[in-house]
Amino acid sequence: MENLFWIGFVGALIAGLFAVMQAKKVMTYSEGTDRMKKIAASIREGANAYLKQQYTTVFKVFVVVFVILLIMAFATGGKMLSKFTPFAFITGGVFSMLAGFIGMKIATASNARTAQAASESLNKGLRIAFSSGSVMGFTVVGLGMLDITMWYFILRFAFGIADPVQIGNIMVMNGMGASFMALFARVGGGIYTKAADVGADLVGKVEAGIPEDDPRNPATIADNVGDNVGDVAGMGADLYESYVGSILATFSLGAIAGYGFRGMLLPLLLAVTGIICSIIGSFLVKTKEDATQQSLLKSLRTGTYTAAILAAVIAAPLTYVVLGNWGVYVAILCGLIGGCAIGYFTEYYTSDTYKPTQELAAASETGSATIIIGGISLGLKSTMVSILIVAAAVLLSFFCAGGAQSFNMGLYGIGIAGVGMLSTLGITLATDAYGPVADNAGGIAEMSGLPEEVRQRTDALDSLGNTTAATGKGFAIGSASLTALALLVSYVDIVQSNTTEVLDLSLTNPLMLVGLFIGAMLTFVFSAFTMSAVQKAAQSIVVEVRRQFRSIPGIMEYKADPDYASCVALCTKGALHEMVAPALLAIIVPIATGLILGPIGVVGLLGGVSVTGFAMAVFMSNAGGAWDNAKKYIESGHHGGKGSDQHKAAVVGDTVGDPFKDTSGPSLNILIKLCSTVSIVFSGLILAFNLMNIL
Repeated sequence: MENLFWIGFVGALIAGLFAVMQAKKVMTYSEGTDRMKKIAASIREGANAYLKQQYTTVFKVFVVVFVILLIMAFATGGKMLSKFTPFAFITGGVFSMLAGFIGMKIATASNARTAQAASESLNKGLRIAFSSGSVMGFTVVGLGMLDITMWYFILRFAFGIADPVQIGNIMVMNGMGASFMALFARVGGGIYTKAADVGADLVGKVEAGIPEDDPRNPATIADNVGDNVGDVAGMGADLYESYVGSILATFSLGAIAGYGFRGMLLPLLLAVTGIICSIIGSFLVKTKEDATQQSLLKSLRTGTYTAAILAAVIAAPLTYVVLGNWGVYVAILCGLIGGCAIGYFTEYYTSDTYKPTQELAAASETGSATIIIGGISLGLKSTMVSILIVAAAVLLSFFCAGGAQSFNMGLYGIGIAGVGMLSTLGITLATDAYGPVADNAGGIAEMSGLPEEVRQRTDALDSLGNTTAATGKGFAIGSASLTALALLVSYVDIVQSNTTEVLDLSLTNPLMLVGLFIGAMLTFVFSAFTMSAVQKAAQSIVVEVRRQFRSIPGIMEYKADPDYASCVALCTKGALHEMVAPALLAIIVPIATGLILGPIGVVGLLGGVSVTGFAMAVFMSNAGGAWDNAKKYIESGHHGGKGSDQHKAAVVGDTVGDPFKDTSGPSLNILIKLCSTVSIVFSGLILAFNLMNIL
């Protein structure tokens, strides 16, 4: 079985070739008029400039951490840390960066093409935007397969490590680089996009009364740039980390459970199968002209559900041949079904085709305060279903995989359920990544003065994108909870194997309790940092837009052009400055907790941050998505339509929801896993030097 891991390279090649084919197809379409090309070029330029500065900042952090890891690994002769981990840290970060960067490049090349296609037909606009999203989706899974398989072959054959437990424990640490990059990309990009969005909406739509993406608004280019650096590049790095993290955690659990290399091969085979099934499903995404939101959703559902069903069918013989355990197959089904169920209920709470968002829109009749209260209530309520789905998946996968007979086999079932949930990530991410492209297309259509029917089509695609984005975040958050549990177990196993003492992990242990409180606190403080970052960056944009409206005569009469570049520069500076504190918080707190409370306190922290982080992430993502679609529901002609008092109230609600759904919420699932991987990597340091040892 250990010689079959080359299948990972095959999966990476298939995903890569399909991504290239989709990219080439997109690039054959026209970008439209000269005006459209100019606007698209400005968005590309702003996105490239931001990412260049972001990667420069992150590079400095990576160098510092790399040096620290090298010292830990080589100064102690590999006793405190594997000698491979510092280099895996770099490759994970680089691949995570590439996933986001490639996705951003194709998104900024597709936005004008989608707008031009939407001027011809709704289906053509959908196909181009979705093809662009497919490039992102399959780039992420292809690079993930390449990174994982490459390191397996380095460890197993280049260095001759024959013990599957040792390989599993080394590889589970390899996810830290991807988590690092994902956090910086998601937090930084999220701050950028929401600072621009909030600033543009508050001054342009609420104060000046001009439409969204109006060329008179100085922040509109920055807003469109933000869609790409936050919702595409940030999301690509985020989902890459989720995908790789779930597989690596299951590698470790498979070895611990006694399955050896067979237990490590199965998640790899599932991932490759998911790639092929996702490609098949992607060809089924199409729609008709004058399609409703319901039929557009059905079109995307057809692709994602078909891929999931095919993956479920193929997983049966694979599981039987590799492990001969039908219980593990049931665990895989739990992950697949759980992922689809989370997606469906996320859609239910955030799409304007369903009652919750329609009722939220109706709350605008009595002002912005009631729509904000209603959105918070909706988000809080939505956590119940997602948590119950994950709880059911955990219990079923644990006991069906043999947890009653062997605790470790049950834990492997939970890990493989997480892999099952993300196995069709190629198409799931494609449906997510297409949303920002459609949003940009709408902005380009508005700024280019294309006919109203074009904007109506791009708005329909954009509204659908809000729902699919929320669905994608639901997948990421759901899988994060399963992966976090698997990583928590890996941490306990690694610590226990390096100490003769038996860890007292009972809730009555004060160290455990204090760790739980710190973990819960970390979720709230991290959210506060990211929300505050958006607030501070957005304030600078509001001030700048107001200044330009006052000081540049002729803007409102289309006689003078706004200074778009100043808003882009402000967003870049604000995002890069504000992203450092929350990112460092996620790294420093687990290490500091371990050095004071020891490994038991860290276990408590990981439990606390996993539970509260999961609930908070679902709440924020769903509340924000519902506010956004409630606004679009009103803009489509309900409850007074555009320009009404109800619409202004909905814009305020959407503005509050922007950092909920695109900054703090999606960053929390990275926080959960980063805390786990940081704790695993620094477990040797914590065991050797912690205050509890001295006392």
